[in-house]
Amino acid sequence: MAKIISSFFISVDGVVESPDQWHFPYWDDEMGAVVEAGMASAGAMLMGRKLYDEWSAYWTSTEQDQEVAAMLNQARKFVVSSTLTSADWSNTTVVSGDVAARLRELKGEIDGDIQMSGSATTVRWLLANGLLDELNLLVHPIVVGHGQRLFEGTPTHPLKLTHSATFKTGVIHAIYAPAEG
Repeated sequence: MAKIISSFFISVDGVVESPDQWHFPYWDDEMGAVVEAGMASAGAMLMGRKLYDEWSAYWTSTEQDQEVAAMLNQARKFVVSSTLTSADWSNTTVVSGDVAARLRELKGEIDGDIQMSGSATTVRWLLANGLLDELNLLVHPIVVGHGQRLFEGTPTHPLKLTHSATFKTGVIHAIYAPAEG
């Protein structure tokens, strides 16, 4: 059965918005290996509507890294939306209606993991509905001070740490799963 795994670049103060403005000084081979491993385990990608709109425009552009663009354009993708009726980005299916039931079905159908990168609102919804299996955080040693935080205004959700490592850059790789009970 596939797991839904959400990955974020996140600051110490919990900001996940616009990592392109603060993340790159911390990128190194250790972080690259974590990102590549996540991509390699993916049987599909899941995203919310906002991220779908941003990524479908960005990664279909001829100006982007062609290797990454080719991988994303060929990947099987699912976008959670109550307003989107069709998706133009190749290999994309809109998930609407009883989203929780459909995602449970997909977890049983997909070989590999269902990977997410971003989509904080969708991740909060998945966690609240018992659908998120793993939260993969790359915690950057920086206080951003502004921007959307991953768990701003959410109810309490106990998590258990299943893995942690500290990179030479000071980035902490922490993997959490929902705590039982």
